[in-house]
Amino acid sequence: MVVYEATVYTGDRIQATTLNSVHIKLVGTDGESDRTWLKSLVIFRGSVSTYTVSCPNSLGRLLLIELDKRQFGFLPDDAWFPDKVEIKSPEEDVYTFPIHCWISDQETHRYREGKALRIFDESHSLGQYARQQELSQRSLEYDWEFYGPGIPYTIKADGAMTLPDEVQFSFTKTTEFAFTAATGLAELRLKGLVDNQENWKTLDDINGVFRNKDTPLSDYVQEHWAEDWLFAYQFLNGVNPTLIRRCKTLPENFPVTDDMVFIPDGSNLLNELERGNIYLCDYKNLDGMPANIINEKQQYLTAPLVLLHKRSDDKLMPIAIQLKQTPAEDNPIFLPTDSAYDWLTAKIFVRSADFSEHQLNAHLLRTHLLAEVFAVSLLRNLPMVHPIYKLLIPHTRYTLQINELARERLIGPAGVFTLFAASGREALPKILARSLSSITYRSLCIPDDIADRDLQDLPNFYYRDDGLQLWSIIFKYVQRVIKYYYKSDDEVQRDSELQTWIGDIFKHGFLSQLQTGIPQNFTTVSELIKFATMVMFTCSCQHAAVNSGQYDYGGWMPNTPATLQRAPPTKKGTTSKSTILETLPPINVTAQGMATVWLLSRRSSDFVSLGDYPEYHYTEETPRQLQTDFKSDLDKLSIMINNRNKDLEIPYTYLDPKNVENSVAI
Repeated sequence: MVVYEATVYTGDRIQATTLNSVHIKLVGTDGESDRTWLKSLVIFRGSVSTYTVSCPNSLGRLLLIELDKRQFGFLPDDAWFPDKVEIKSPEEDVYTFPIHCWISDQETHRYREGKALRIFDESHSLGQYARQQELSQRSLEYDWEFYGPGIPYTIKADGAMTLPDEVQFSFTKTTEFAFTAATGLAELRLKGLVDNQENWKTLDDINGVFRNKDTPLSDYVQEHWAEDWLFAYQFLNGVNPTLIRRCKTLPENFPVTDDMVFIPDGSNLLNELERGNIYLCDYKNLDGMPANIINEKQQYLTAPLVLLHKRSDDKLMPIAIQLKQTPAEDNPIFLPTDSAYDWLTAKIFVRSADFSEHQLNAHLLRTHLLAEVFAVSLLRNLPMVHPIYKLLIPHTRYTLQINELARERLIGPAGVFTLFAASGREALPKILARSLSSITYRSLCIPDDIADRDLQDLPNFYYRDDGLQLWSIIFKYVQRVIKYYYKSDDEVQRDSELQTWIGDIFKHGFLSQLQTGIPQNFTTVSELIKFATMVMFTCSCQHAAVNSGQYDYGGWMPNTPATLQRAPPTKKGTTSKSTILETLPPINVTAQGMATVWLLSRRSSDFVSLGDYPEYHYTEETPRQLQTDFKSDLDKLSIMINNRNKDLEIPYTYLDPKNVENSVAI
């Protein structure tokens, strides 16, 4: 008789304790143990408990364990969250089995030993069988669902609570999210704002909507929102830094002339174009989109073009705005030299267009929906023992549930965005489809994107500066991990699971559109490294850049109106303070919008920052050391960013690694 020592680590999270009977079976190359009861009346959260499993003979090299739990007597059935199980063999070998998921049913669950294995590393038939069974089961649990023409597929689910336990929010996250959502709207109802469809009588009246929920930056934006420099600054370091690009030649549909614009220091538009000092923001993605009807009133959504000039003092300033794509007499080009109300009205229409472009393209599509595609394809096609699964699974945390909630509460038929944004209802799926059709792989990789937009030397562009450094750090980490497991291009090509994974992403995420440039397969190690880096960057850094500042810049509604109630002016000299108030969203729309961006900007107490790995999926020494090195590099960058921010009037904090969540979780 030989004895194995089983040490069970239960997660230190609310409701992880179980009153059920837990059983274990050990499976090795030379046999398996009997199903053995772990003799505990209660396995408590955060506990580390050791048990013995006896066998007639040695089981050889351990391949997997089987765990199950059964309701005990009259005690209630419950869920249990084991982190890992360590087995010490009679030969003094220690095997680690990562779990990190809920066991809430009475089925038998198999978990592999923690050493990462590619499919062609599986030398034993039991390992091959377990791998196949895991993927067969996951393909049922994580199925694709068609969401709409031209839009990425989503997880097939009947609401957030039907998702598998392992991808749902923690109890803490669920409670805090529900509390924040409920208290925000309750406060607004008490103030009588939720159902009030009247227009604002003065801008000062808007102050009372969320008086106790302002942030230092939202206060600053409220004070300076009408100033040209802050309008321009937001294209660099606001919530949508992905649109601006250098302009060497004016678009044919934007006929700005030298005599229209004022260029300081005796220069002119032609010279500044040649010098590379002119920049363009083009909202053509929104052209022709049908605007929503809100409060039984037609809303308005424009597709502006904005011209900006980098002055000799390195400050970026707007110099011309055209609110619609097609030049015409009733589509004037607005200038800073126009009346104050004309110019402010033009900027308000741009900021409202930016709300739609940001929310639907930069935020929803390019982070949330793509992160969901990456998560579902990972769970369907790569088993837990695969090295790329271990690399990327931390960056899928909570993504499937937050997206299901978004489809229920934000972009579904009764969602806030659907009901209260100019680009809600009919326009929403059309904008998503148009955005996906124009997406490129290069635009998802920040070094390529910055180069393609020709923004390498634009001053005061902190999104670029911090983003490029983060990409470099992530790339270094990913490269070292992948090269540890893949020594040659041939090994990448031989990994059939890897090829199925990227093929699934290409088909269901990018709808097999060749013009995107998304890989359909991997032929080299370098291709795999770049793609995995893009996935990590998108799910963490890019989402932080376009999400975290939503309340900072949108908490003061006039700076980022979700909709506008009056048509854009067709003639100069027709605007006033009263027309601006008539154009801005009414009270109930303002209240709903501000409650939403407040909710989406709140950090949960179980926030996991980039580089923190509370769940260790890798068990080998080398990749774990690489994770430690990765975190060290991120900490150094955080110090650099904080030192720079001390000298900035508006600190750029969204890409400080300590503020970047590991996944799309809000």
